Amino acid sequence: MLNTYFRVIVGTFVLLSVVLAVFVHINWLWFTVFIGFNLIQSAFTKWCLLETILMKLGVKKDGGGCAI
Repeated sequence: MLNTYFRVIVGTFVLLSVVLAVFVHINWLWFTVFIGFNLIQSAFTKWCLLETILMKLGVKKDGGGCAI
């Protein structure tokens, strides 16, 4: 379930930042860069702030999603 929430939130943030860059100001693309940097960082460190926040909110970290 955690994997599903994570993917939905990150995907929403990326799409939102692109829409804001097109319709508000191009500097919103820095938000997309920040998201990408954090995804790369979490691959190496095995720590992600969004995962920590979701777990504190009560989202279960179990199998599911794409992990079989």
